[in-house]
Amino acid sequence: MIKLLRIKLHWQILIALFLGILYGLYLTEYASWVGWLGTLFLRALQMVIIPLILTSIISGITQIGSGKNLGRLGIKTLFYYISTSILAILTGLVLVNLISPGSGADLGFSQQVEGFSTESKSFGETLIEIIPTNVFEAFSEGRMLSVIFFALLFGFFITRIKQERAAVLVDFFQAGFQVIMKITLLIIRFTPFGVFGIITGNVSNILLEQGGGISALLELGSRLGLYMITVFSGLLIHALITLPAIQIFVGGIKPLKHFRAVTTPLLTAFSTSSALATLPLTLEAVEYEDGVSNKISSFTLPLGATINMDGTALYECVAVFFIAQAYGLDLGFGQQAIVVITALIASIGAAAVPMAGLFMISIILSAIGLPLEGVGLIVAVDRILDMFRTATNVWSDTTGAVVIARSEGEALNVT
Repeated sequence: MIKLLRIKLHWQILIALFLGILYGLYLTEYASWVGWLGTLFLRALQMVIIPLILTSIISGITQIGSGKNLGRLGIKTLFYYISTSILAILTGLVLVNLISPGSGADLGFSQQVEGFSTESKSFGETLIEIIPTNVFEAFSEGRMLSVIFFALLFGFFITRIKQERAAVLVDFFQAGFQVIMKITLLIIRFTPFGVFGIITGNVSNILLEQGGGISALLELGSRLGLYMITVFSGLLIHALITLPAIQIFVGGIKPLKHFRAVTTPLLTAFSTSSALATLPLTLEAVEYEDGVSNKISSFTLPLGATINMDGTALYECVAVFFIAQAYGLDLGFGQQAIVVITALIASIGAAAVPMAGLFMISIILSAIGLPLEGVGLIVAVDRILDMFRTATNVWSDTTGAVVIARSEGEALNVT
């Protein structure tokens, strides 16, 4: 037993993931017996997310120093996020035009998505809501863009007050960040149990929803196989070619070393389908394994977990084209350009929670005049695809952190 506990965490998570799949497949009716492990784990992570983001961003900004330094780092970060999201969308656009997964799709094989039409918000509304009317309400409701906006303001103006008073606040938030990280590290020890419960619940839910067990999954794969292959191919190209190329040629990073450093958060992102729930592990891995300084990681990663959604942007682009092709609609160049731009905007506005990308598709469908009901064609396999695109999102976040750290002259462990 002691030797088992000495296995590296990412191997423990991988073992838990496969055990969860087996349990969900063969003990589907008893999934609730272990599902509570995943619920407790996610609640524990959610407990520390708001204080972690608040203290990490504020302490990070106070370490960055002047407004000039903050502006330079902010421009680099936003440029990276926008650039990689556009590259991901263009990858999806090329593949979906080449493969045409929606041509001849079975329109009868669809599901109703409750609350779909009520979940979408325009980009303008998203921008307005970044500024909260009540910051404590934003904290309690978990509105991450508002939390980040307030933290950025608070951290910046700490650097603009008298030094003796600023020192008190700097010490307070840095100490608070260290305490939250200690709590987080305790929670991280239980990640394998949480992953086991989450995967068991996900697998059993998919089987129960399809009604018919593994045979129903195989039928589902045969009907939506091309669509899934298109999304998987796009995610693989972005994750295994585009992002490693950026690591090598822009940051001088060795992709395999960096991958080994962030294996734990990637597996957790895959299991939980939430970049925010994975944020504590991402921060820990990027700082302690990659060697990125706290001032870089605490600024780039919370922001990335909220607005940098490469995998989601790619998925949304492919999904919209799949729906259009299934309805027999041929999108012209202008409409394709609208899809690219709107997918970028929608991915920024998507919450870093499971299946958020599915609801944000309504923005793109509305922009080009497609029926919102078309989302019923893809919802059956969204839970599976969500795991892969979330892992891609986190992989991109970590890539951004190490590349930006290198651009700031930091010496890392993965060069």
